[in-house]
Amino acid sequence: MFEEIMEKFSDSPSQQRVIRLLLKRGFSVNDEGRVVSGGIEIPNTGLARELGVDRRVVDTTTDAILDDDELRPIFQNISAVPSLMDLAPVLDLAVCTVAVSNASASGIVAAVTGLVAEHDIPLRQVLSEDPEFTDEPVLYLITDEQLPGELITDLHEFEFVRRIELE
Repeated sequence: MFEEIMEKFSDSPSQQRVIRLLLKRGFSVNDEGRVVSGGIEIPNTGLARELGVDRRVVDTTTDAILDDDELRPIFQNISAVPSLMDLAPVLDLAVCTVAVSNASASGIVAAVTGLVAEHDIPLRQVLSEDPEFTDEPVLYLITDEQLPGELITDLHEFEFVRRIELE
């Protein structure tokens, strides 16, 4: 689906950057063409500044979204998911990032979280990046405690695991 969305903006790399930001941040577009997070309006000038584009690019992109019968329901129903990742150092949580070879394969999340459960480590949050929205999606495990070396070794034994990073 991501490729189909991006294809609609293939003639404008700047508009594609706006689309990527909306998807990445979970921002939606309301009936007035304003970018919002829940009921809070995000100024187009702020979005444009972050992306390094003119504010009118954001306006044109949101107008195109509302004019498209396929895009409108997608972008009017996106919502953000709160993440504990940035709070992990403050809350003394551990973050384990698992990069995999084929993020579209089935059973990855079940295999990894199952192994963590076998080691009796409670998970506070699991975030899986969508392979359609990012070039190299990863799986994030947020726990109350650092993962033991034995668990890291066991995770490395999965043939789909390319890399593990601990924070």
